[in-house]
Amino acid sequence: MKITSAKSFILHVPITPPITDAINAATHWGVTGVRIETDEGITGYGYTGTTAKGDEMIADTIDLYYAPALVGKDPAMIKQIWDELRFGPMHWIGRAGVTHMALAAVDIALWDIASKAANKPLWQYLGGHKPEKIKAYNTNGGWLNWSKERLIADMTGIVDQGFTAVKMKVGKPDPREDFDRVRAVRKAIGDDIGLMIDVNQQWNITTAMTWGKKLEQFDLMWLEEPLNPDDVAGHRKLADELNVPIALGEHVYNKYAFRDYIHQGAVEYVQVDVTRVGGITEWMQVAGLAAAYDLPICPHVGDMGQIHQHLVASTQNAVMLEYIPWIRHIFEEPATVVDGYYKLPVQPGASTTIIPRYFDEYRIR
Repeated sequence: MKITSAKSFILHVPITPPITDAINAATHWGVTGVRIETDEGITGYGYTGTTAKGDEMIADTIDLYYAPALVGKDPAMIKQIWDELRFGPMHWIGRAGVTHMALAAVDIALWDIASKAANKPLWQYLGGHKPEKIKAYNTNGGWLNWSKERLIADMTGIVDQGFTAVKMKVGKPDPREDFDRVRAVRKAIGDDIGLMIDVNQQWNITTAMTWGKKLEQFDLMWLEEPLNPDDVAGHRKLADELNVPIALGEHVYNKYAFRDYIHQGAVEYVQVDVTRVGGITEWMQVAGLAAAYDLPICPHVGDMGQIHQHLVASTQNAVMLEYIPWIRHIFEEPATVVDGYYKLPVQPGASTTIIPRYFDEYRIR
């Protein structure tokens, strides 16, 4: 089998209603990626996720630098291709961010081709671990722009749907308001539901230490991204001092950065995102590293769960998966949660094939 073409695409899928966290405001979710064709008629789709900003830079990286290097290659040589692209001409100007997200899209498309060629869903092709279902936690009710009343209504409504764990955003200008919102949610959902909070990098070490300790009384499952994601030492201090586990990984872009976090004891839930690291190939390396330290994987879902459901289902130390349903309707086999659990995909591939109607409707390039 040979690759005959590789072309980028950018889709902007509406988010209804628009949401905000402590650093982002989004009206659309960017699905930016690549469609790879082969001479045996198998097409692979891979993509990364954005807040619909900067997508053109990712697409340009694919079209100008990665696609020309792909044509004529054997798509089964996934790791060889990964090395060639990683250390190709874009290595000089970027080893994270835009270039790595473009690499993720290409890598995911290649794994999609490989599992389709094997006539297996990706989670089976990788070696299945969870044969029936995987636990989900829901983030789509805890947004920072919600009033306290809407926040409580959404969180309790999610619990009524069968979810046993929920996450809410914090990072208000006054942490006392965050405290009040967390207290209200914990009271509303009860003590038996897992509750996580996500700061989205908005605290400094003093704020995180002060309010992290105050928030311990609400039996939090984790405290997510409390500090700048490059501050390994600060996160280690929090992990040492707080009784709430530290979760992060959404803005950690490669295995070496994860190695430093893990080795120094600065992370306790590893949220490696397949659309931020270099795709499935590097995601599996990070998961293996975390396993050597007996750390759980709970991915951040820049893909909105389509690819990660396969990875969690095939990874021994992956314990749970975030659920945000913004883009599921555009896929031939959408990620589906019933009574708080993901149903595992059955179609061959990585669940990344996009319905043509929606590909055309949401495509901006």
